[in-house]
Amino acid sequence: MKYTFTQTDFDVFNIDGLENRMAALIQHTRPKLEALGEHFSRYVTEMTGDETFAHVAKHARRTTNPPDDTWVAFSTNPRGYKMMPHFQIGLYNNHAFCMYGIIYESKDKQRLAENWLKNIEKFDKLPQNYEISLDHMKPEKTPLSALKEDDLKKGLIRLRDVKKGEFLVGKVYKPGDKELSSDSVFIEDLEQVMENLVQFYHQN
Repeated sequence: MKYTFTQTDFDVFNIDGLENRMAALIQHTRPKLEALGEHFSRYVTEMTGDETFAHVAKHARRTTNPPDDTWVAFSTNPRGYKMMPHFQIGLYNNHAFCMYGIIYESKDKQRLAENWLKNIEKFDKLPQNYEISLDHMKPEKTPLSALKEDDLKKGLIRLRDVKKGEFLVGKVYKPGDKELSSDSVFIEDLEQVMENLVQFYHQN
């Protein structure tokens, strides 16, 4: 069973056309997402004590534009993940990621944003090379080391007050990073990232 993203997986997102890109994604990348989903649905269940389900992106609604990223997300709801905070492993053409956070569909955004604001010091305990995303649809992320506490607060206030507000935190992997050198190294690192992020899960 293969878990690690290789250059072939990143290059999928440089293929032109919906049909061709989806064919490559299904052939090369989706089996890895399914394997990661199987492993980490068990892992997150054990880590949190809550039964967790994997949701692999299918991109089924696309009719014209090919996807720019793909992922597997984890939630306690077997029918979906967007409506609640969730872990996510995925990739774009220039990086992979493992993150935990809240996207705009969550009805619990205000309460969770307040919880995170009250416990803002928890971000200091994370590795400062972890990154923040304020929009899960865009590849851009900002390292914690480049953010002041006020910047974090602004992001969380936007999550709380703006309908489209989102906030995710986690680790980014670039092609060629040592963490992508083998399946065992990648799995071990992802497990460590989730262990570091589970403190936010327990604040929910």
